[in-house]
Amino acid sequence: MVVPSVSIAKFVSQTSSTNVSDHEIRPEGVKAAKSKRNTAKEKSLAEYTSIWEMKKEDLAMKERLSKLAILDTLLAKKEPLSEAEEVVKNKLLARYL
Repeated sequence: MVVPSVSIAKFVSQTSSTNVSDHEIRPEGVKAAKSKRNTAKEKSLAEYTSIWEMKKEDLAMKERLSKLAILDTLLAKKEPLSEAEEVVKNKLLARYL
């Protein structure tokens, strides 16, 4: 009858080790870690989306500035413009002014 007392002792030691005292800090479980990981992916997707939106706005502003620079050079020319330059100038004037 030594065997049952050994198994009871193991059971008691296992249950006592699973109790968490107030002084111990347990690491997070597997499921908690996985759920944190999924929210981090969603957060990073939102960050990438906002970065992409800022990049699109930046590219649009750069394009507008380059077209305005072209218009400025066409308006500053003293000699007569060619037909293609006239067409570009008229398009840019209609679009931005």
